[in-house]
Amino acid sequence: MEHFVVSARKYRPQNFEDVIGQKSITNTLENAIKNNHLAQALLFTGPRGVGKTSCARILAKKINQQDVELAGDEDFAFNIFELDAASNNSVDDIRSLTDQVRIPPQTGKYKVYIIDEVHMLSQAAFNAFLKTLEEPPAHAIFILATTEKHKIIPTILSRCQIFDFKRIGVLDAKNYLKTICEKENITAEDDALHIIAQKADGAMRDALSIFDRVVSFSGSNLTREAVTENLNVLDYETYFSMTDLLLENKIPDVLLAFNTVLAKGFEGHHFINGLASHFRDLLVAKDKATLELLEVGDNAKKKYLTQATKASIPFLMQAINKANDCDLNYRASKNQRLLVELTIMQIASITFDGEKKKPANYIIPATFFQALSPAVKEIAKPIQKKAIVAQPQKVEEPKPKFKTPVLKSAEKRTSSLSLKSIHQKKELKKAVVEENFDHHPKDIFTEKQLQDLWKEYVAILQAKGERSMASIVGTDAPKLLEKFLVSFTLPNKLMQDQFLKGRTPITKFLREKLNNYGLSIETKVNETIEKKFAYTPQEKFNKMKELNPLLEKLHRIFDLDL
Repeated sequence: MEHFVVSARKYRPQNFEDVIGQKSITNTLENAIKNNHLAQALLFTGPRGVGKTSCARILAKKINQQDVELAGDEDFAFNIFELDAASNNSVDDIRSLTDQVRIPPQTGKYKVYIIDEVHMLSQAAFNAFLKTLEEPPAHAIFILATTEKHKIIPTILSRCQIFDFKRIGVLDAKNYLKTICEKENITAEDDALHIIAQKADGAMRDALSIFDRVVSFSGSNLTREAVTENLNVLDYETYFSMTDLLLENKIPDVLLAFNTVLAKGFEGHHFINGLASHFRDLLVAKDKATLELLEVGDNAKKKYLTQATKASIPFLMQAINKANDCDLNYRASKNQRLLVELTIMQIASITFDGEKKKPANYIIPATFFQALSPAVKEIAKPIQKKAIVAQPQKVEEPKPKFKTPVLKSAEKRTSSLSLKSIHQKKELKKAVVEENFDHHPKDIFTEKQLQDLWKEYVAILQAKGERSMASIVGTDAPKLLEKFLVSFTLPNKLMQDQFLKGRTPITKFLREKLNNYGLSIETKVNETIEKKFAYTPQEKFNKMKELNPLLEKLHRIFDLDL
């Protein structure tokens, strides 16, 4: 069995051209060697896995490469001495090092000392190293490497030339992984490599370790599905489908999709953070000037551009704010799942156009998603469609099935835009109900059919967001009298006046559904019901006094206010 060498060691850079994502630093070091302008103490600092130790070794070899003519590639052949400060952090270790520094090299011009993880040195060891670092022998060069520069004492920092290594970009890491795939004869999807590069979080060594792990899982063919399954990351397809549901105001489907995410073992915090990042990427994809900030593969970029056309900027801004608030409150929440569910329900309600004036945390009523009849779904379609499109479109009113020639000609005469024509059009709407329908159908129907359609119309009003009218219509069930006369009882005169204003569309709806154009609605007020309603404090007190007369005596003795 052949010995396996991990990719992080196998493809470790051997010269400055192989170092990924640190072009400015490698150019500076090469020019310093070429111009003989190299400092005797250098500090390489930055995140893990970005090439600090590799650059230190390459630099150390290049310093003596011109003066040493040896075929070997061992460190000692180039007078390189590497010290791990994590395990050699005492004063005695530093004293032993300073004793060795005094001895000049037998071959070559310089002795190079690489001290890795230098921040692990003790305070006493730092102090013992100060004098040597400030005035080193002419033949000694120190290269210090650390991931935590803030732990190094300022007196050491002031004696070093500092090079800050940056995180490796996602695209740079992906391109390097693609090069390795070509060398290893591995077929990999562009999106699969992009997910690995994102998961590495700017560390090339981590990217290569993840790459080895995924190759062991799926063999020589890396697919996006295999990578997401092995790394247990939320695929961007999850966020694309979730955003589509949010834009379409489908709250039940959104909650089911979130439950699927939780069933896969992901935390709600991880999901809401990813959703916020997805909204940010959609916002970036809105403008060509910011499109380069979108660090995704070519296939994913096309999907972002497509979905960005569906989502309006106000929606994305509100959605990002709500997701950010959820992120801030997640740790302190007692019921974290409920917090995320409320957030995504609020996001799904942003583009809902049923309510004219919505509160900040508005959620679409549950009644909107109840099992509706085909007629209600037809009414709800324009509302949902209007919510999806960024620029609202005009929804045409359904035309009545029957219209007499007299009514048509009257509409032509009132087509001009004026106060008089507006008044005439209002009169024409009344004429639709009051018109003589002697020649139109008058099918027989039952009171049960009437009441079912009455409830259906209440649901339609709720779907449109007309809650006030829906509550008035739903106060009582209508009664069927003779000659297709419908009687509807209301508790007070105010509600009767409001109902009469909206009686025309109700009558039209019932006539069309029952196919009976002789149907009419009359209203009446039930005084006994009206007395049950108490509005002012005095009326409430009077009602309570009827039940208990002693309240009047109590009110008089203590001189109480109502």
